[in-house]
Amino acid sequence: MTHGSHAPLALVFPAVARKVGRARAEETRIALLKDAARAGTLTDTELSELYDFGDTDEKHAILRALGEPELLGRPGLLPLVEDALRTNDPRLVAAAMGGYATRHLPDSPWRHGVLKCLFMEVPLDAVAGWERRADAELARMTRAFVAERAAAGRAIPDDAIRLTERNAD
Repeated sequence: MTHGSHAPLALVFPAVARKVGRARAEETRIALLKDAARAGTLTDTELSELYDFGDTDEKHAILRALGEPELLGRPGLLPLVEDALRTNDPRLVAAAMGGYATRHLPDSPWRHGVLKCLFMEVPLDAVAGWERRADAELARMTRAFVAERAAAGRAIPDDAIRLTERNAD
């Protein structure tokens, strides 16, 4: 399925799952976005509207596509990442913390995104570049999270221990 000039992306994008099946829908949607970005026909406004009106699967594909080279250099799409980080959907939160967030999300919201991943038990490896971007403040915040969980008698995610050990003072 290719995006041609004959059908607007706003019509093609939501219909992908019906055309190629759910198993191939996400990769097809990402390819459509990359093709439109390469062709110079995808505006930030259009992509934001696709996200705003999309279902969870469509939003997930868009968030993953933001980390692709064709879209990575567009800081105007940061509101999509911020929106996903306000959800309680682990798939969207994980996708939001990809390469785009690592490049464009300011330090404080990025740290809070990492903590949200830890809280939701999203694997730390879903956070693109966490090893490079983690700092003493994130380690401090994670230690506080671990202490709070321990005090409440709750399980402590292995990734929280991994992050604090890697970034010990």
